[in-house]
Order: sequence, then C-alpha cells, then structure tokens
Amino acid sequence: MNVSYLDNNSTTPVLPEVLEEMLPCFSQSFGNASSIHSCGRRALAHLKLARERVAALLDCLPTEIVFTSGGTEGDNLALLGMINPGDHIVVSAVEHSAILSTCAWLEHLGCQVTKVGVNANGQVEPESVRQALRKNTRLVSVMMANNETGVLQPVEEIGKIAAEADVWFHTDAVQAAGKIPISVKTVGCDLLTISAHKIHGPQGVGALYVRRGTPLRAQLHGGHQEKSRRPGTENVAGIAGLGRASELARGGLSDGSVARMAALRDHLEDAIVSLVPETRINGKNAQRVPNTANILFEHVGGDALVLALDELGVAASRGAACTAGEADPSSVLMAMGLTGEQSRSSLRFSLGKQNTAAEIEHAISVLPDAVHRLRSASPFYWSAHETVSR
Repeated sequence: MNVSYLDNNSTTPVLPEVLEEMLPCFSQSFGNASSIHSCGRRALAHLKLARERVAALLDCLPTEIVFTSGGTEGDNLALLGMINPGDHIVVSAVEHSAILSTCAWLEHLGCQVTKVGVNANGQVEPESVRQALRKNTRLVSVMMANNETGVLQPVEEIGKIAAEADVWFHTDAVQAAGKIPISVKTVGCDLLTISAHKIHGPQGVGALYVRRGTPLRAQLHGGHQEKSRRPGTENVAGIAGLGRASELARGGLSDGSVARMAALRDHLEDAIVSLVPETRINGKNAQRVPNTANILFEHVGGDALVLALDELGVAASRGAACTAGEADPSSVLMAMGLTGEQSRSSLRFSLGKQNTAAEIEHAISVLPDAVHRLRSASPFYWSAHETVSR
C-alpha cells in the first residue's frame, strides 16, 4: 500500500539530490576533515561548501555556522553555552522539549526560568516578554514556528525587545527553515537552531547560527573543530547533505514549491472541516508556516485515529515525535486554552515537498469514515450528544 506521508514535521524523506551529494563522502571524500593530506582536504571542501550553503539560507556569514547533531543539540548548546548559575532566562510555554527540558536542568543548576504564556492563537505577546525581563536576565529563547501547530511567533519584535534590554536572543527555527524566508539580521537573534531532517536532509545533523562576538561556551571537550565550539570529528556526509538540503530549501522559497505545499495544506484543512463535523483548526487565526495543520476532532482519541489512518495508508501524528506514545496532553495546546481531552483529540498533518495532490485526496477520502467509526464506538461521544439533545 502506498502511504500518504503527512508527518513531515517529525522527519522528512531525504531528497535524491541530497543523497547524491552525500554519497561521495563515503568513498572518494572519506577522509578526516582535520587532516592536512589530500583525503582530508577533500573532506574539508565538503564542509566549506555546506557552511556556505547553510549561511546563505540564514543570511549570515559562513564563519557564524556551527555544525551539530541536530535541533536538540543546537538548542542545548545555545542555552547551556550562554547561561551561568544565578542567571535568568525567559522562554515561551510552547517551546519544544529540547528547550523546556534544558530549562528544567538549568533550574537544577541554580538558574531562574520564566515561561511566558501564549494567547488563544498560540502566539506569544511581545509585551509579556518585556515584562518578564529582570536585571539578571541573560537570554530570551522563543521559537520561530511551533512544531505542533505551525504558528509563527513575532520573533522580530521579541528580538528588538531583547536588544533594547541588552539580553542575548535565541530562536529555535527548526520548523521554520525552508518554509519561510529567514534572515538572522532581520530577526535580530544572536543564536538560531536548524535541523537537516526537517528540510529533506539526513537525520543526525544540524546547525547553530552563532552571531560573531556571542560568548558561547562549548559543552563538549576534546578537539578544536568548529572553532572549539563543538569539538569532535565532523559528520562530513551528513553535513554535506545538510548543505545541499539548505540550498534546495532556499530555492523552494521562490520556485513555487512552498506555495504549492501551502495550497495543498489549505485544501486539506477546508475539506476536513467541511466533511467532518465538530472539527476546528488549532491556531487558524495566527500566521503559520505553510505546511502544518493541527486539527481538533472532538470526542475522538487522537492516538486511536493515528492508528486507524495508518491502516488506511495515511501517516499523521498527535504531536511532536519526541513525545509520541505518551498519554499526557500536549502542553502546547493546553497553553492555547484547549482542555486535556481536546488536546488528546487533536492531530497534526504536516506536508513536505514531495507530497502530491493525489495523496491529499486520499487522506480526505478516508478520514471522515475513520472519525465516524471511532466516534460511534465512543461512549464519551454519545454521552456528550445525549446531553446536548436534552
């Protein structure tokens, strides 16, 4: 059975052009990039090209790019590398667990953390960030696009607030890269995280933008790779893939592929809301990245619906892959005002460059019946409707 893969926010398939870029790194260019002989120099050339391509995607200098193992390491490095015991950090309540879990560890080390809430659309109010600042605030970290809802945060305004207060600013752009234009100059951030496998690159590699002059401390110790900011022999093949994926992602912003993805996402949302009663789009009234739809199906167990759709050839998710299978409600949706039951009844559909109109039509064709069958078997659904009828 062909699968309509609509879980691209969890991971994207590697594009053929990316794989083609990586393959020579396992054969002709297999050397250690720190070696000065010809094998090492060939590997180093791949790193140099990838660094330039990632820098072009983010509108920064190649020397401001630090290669990492992915978004989680990038977020950890950004926070742990900037914060000292006794410092205060401001984050949003809807951050990825890579940020929130790191903040919990920072509190254990004697740091202070303030989580600012969001409105019903899932957006941080910039003024709430301003009000959260203290004399000992050292860093603000607010994501660019939410991984569950796709909601875009007002990072430019937040960046200005941080700059006015002389506070460092980090943004997790893992879900924004390749979907909207990004310029670190416009955002005004000092640090920014991306991950290759969210932009049709390989898993296990990413990058952290570090503005020149930002006092980032390394969290690993050993060699002097990445200007001693992230030591360890580089994953040359993965980094080469990240570079090519970044180049393709940048091109996709102007060649119509992102616009096509947005049109498919909008069609999917409109059809589901029209065909399936008691549904709504979470974050619909906010600006969102063009590929993500988070939809509430009242009185339907989200995990059960994911499994039902999987049997019908549609891959979706209830939220972040990092928390898949957990019974807890989504902290993101709860912060937006949804109940625990509504949170567990919401599904995320996320598109990628390779999704076709036929795949979207297939999802639309099987979803209404899957929801109906699950509701028919749910005592909570019938209980709710008996109450309404009375």
